[in-house]
Amino acid sequence: MSQVSFDEPTRTFLLTTPASSYALRIDADDNPRHVHWGAPLTLGQAAALPTHDGVTSSFASTGGEELAVEGGARFGVPALLVRYADGARGVEWAYEGHDIAEGRLHVRLRDHHHPLGCTLHYAVHEDSDVVERSLTLRHLGTAESADAPIEILRCDAASWSVPAVSGVRLSHTVGEWSGETQLRRTEAPYAETVFTSRRGVSGHYGNPWLMVDAGGADESHGEVWSMVLAWSGSWRITAQRDHTGGPFTVTGGAGHDGLTWRLLPGESHETPVFAGQFSRGGFGATSRGWHRYVAAHVLPCPDEVRPVIYNSWEATGWDVTPEGQRALAVRAADLGAELFVVDDGWFGQRTSDRAGLGDWHPNPERFPHGLGPLVEEIRQLGMGFGLWVEPEMTNPDSDLYREHPDWVLHMPHRRRTELRHQLVLNFARTDVTEWAFKWLDGLVSTYAIDYLKWDMNRAFTEAGWPGHPDAERLWTDHTRGVYSVLDRLRRAHPDLRIEGCAGGGGRADLGMLARTDQTWISDNTDADDRIAIQHGYSQIYPARTMSAWVTDSPNPHTARITPLSHRFHIAMAGALGIGGDLSRWTEAELTEAREMVGVYKEIRPVVQFGEQFRLDDAVQYHAGDRVVVIAWGRDRDLRLAGLSPTDVYVDDATGTEHHAATLLTHGLPLRLPAGERPSAVLRLTRR
Repeated sequence: MSQVSFDEPTRTFLLTTPASSYALRIDADDNPRHVHWGAPLTLGQAAALPTHDGVTSSFASTGGEELAVEGGARFGVPALLVRYADGARGVEWAYEGHDIAEGRLHVRLRDHHHPLGCTLHYAVHEDSDVVERSLTLRHLGTAESADAPIEILRCDAASWSVPAVSGVRLSHTVGEWSGETQLRRTEAPYAETVFTSRRGVSGHYGNPWLMVDAGGADESHGEVWSMVLAWSGSWRITAQRDHTGGPFTVTGGAGHDGLTWRLLPGESHETPVFAGQFSRGGFGATSRGWHRYVAAHVLPCPDEVRPVIYNSWEATGWDVTPEGQRALAVRAADLGAELFVVDDGWFGQRTSDRAGLGDWHPNPERFPHGLGPLVEEIRQLGMGFGLWVEPEMTNPDSDLYREHPDWVLHMPHRRRTELRHQLVLNFARTDVTEWAFKWLDGLVSTYAIDYLKWDMNRAFTEAGWPGHPDAERLWTDHTRGVYSVLDRLRRAHPDLRIEGCAGGGGRADLGMLARTDQTWISDNTDADDRIAIQHGYSQIYPARTMSAWVTDSPNPHTARITPLSHRFHIAMAGALGIGGDLSRWTEAELTEAREMVGVYKEIRPVVQFGEQFRLDDAVQYHAGDRVVVIAWGRDRDLRLAGLSPTDVYVDDATGTEHHAATLLTHGLPLRLPAGERPSAVLRLTRR
């Protein structure tokens, strides 16, 4: 069956995925209108469906457009807002044609009068129910023409429509530093609800995705419509529930309210992807669909096993010395760590957070012979070598800032606000991105570095670019500059692996995951707090991308005392890392940790590459013949999910046989160890 088909008499397009259909139509006025998003349909069935009537009076519903615009009697949320030099606003489309090829549809439009062209892009894949959407704006004038620039007030990637009766409840995340991705499910209010970040990164306070359902969906049942924006800068998603009974609409894209820039004659602008997925299997199936999509179509190296990492930050802080790092490396290697990462404090005059950012050379007092000897010793211990970097930042107390004070975001006659004693470099400038690539390329080449932890620790302030004729472009172009450096670096060093970080989970999104291998989702490593953080993260992002550390007790962030086994079990739900001060761990703790790392390596293929099911105070992973369950809280009979009822499973530890039918209906008898915060890892193998 063709993935994209077209009915010429009705000008209806149908996009077909394995378990859903998406249809749109060019109406009599050449407006692209939504027809269907949901259960599978044939092209004939889609062509027979009516479109939403659109505007008929001052009081009518105004949803149902594929790209909501301003103009005429439209009163909903516009995805595209433009202003022309003659003062006219809005758009009146003329349909110019379309192209269909290999699962992709491109619908070409232009304004009837003004030189504005727009192409709506759609893409589907044979192995996913995700529909990718974006658009390209074009100024159809030329640099030599007398056409004036077109002012862009808002340019979202797509508008999505959900049946009105289903647009009742919203699922999304809220959060803060050290408390990211807290899942919320709330009734959708009538009128408009805006989710946004104005910080220059996707942010700790919300993640750029939204789920919509009729209010009755759960982990295993119910229709769910979900949308995810693949963007790492400021963003905005607006949901509208119409009191007149029109479709529930969601529009989203890069940027935030108040930003304006100009499209020049001959210039094009392409938005990030705003992807959507329909599922009839509840929130669990929705998440697994996104996990498969991320693995197949987003991650650069999806099939690689993520290593067990040791990171020295919480052990040493700013006191980074060759001797201290060597001592930690010996213990980390003994535990079974596969990669040793030296965090902040190795470069310039970086003995606190007040100086050194931007001076990316080993501290000459601490590393008089460079990093080479330490790197060699760590490799002799059988581990790869990684470094923490923060390329987008500089301290005013740095050689870089003293030489290039104009490279930071700033505005004339405004003070330069310091957060964490640092300023943001303007990665919209090509001279800045060239500088960043040059030193990163040199650093990785010199030491054959295996792994970079790329951090970004503060929001934008005074986001100006003095002397630039269109300075607000930097909000978008900074992010594209970061992407360009990461892309060039990976092309130059195919074996390099990168972890994304932004003061914890401040830039955990599909835009960064297309260029990194995993994400540091929170600075909070407290096992109890991580349960909720990891639960929210898993709604969209797969376990293999989730860095999860075991650190000290009492926890350095919360002061909570937690058993080592519990800390390990919760961290085993993702890509395991260790970040505690191993020099203070007792022999008993080191022995237990060594055993736990061994267990993780045995279950790692299932956790990192299996299907994930969120259960009652537990998480289950299923890959091939194997099932892994990480459980906590209390004794109970835990009902598993996703198994074939005719199968029989054997408990790897006890040899007990369990019929899958009873595991699904009555549950797995769960008896946790005695003590505070009991937890366990259970392994089952199909007989």
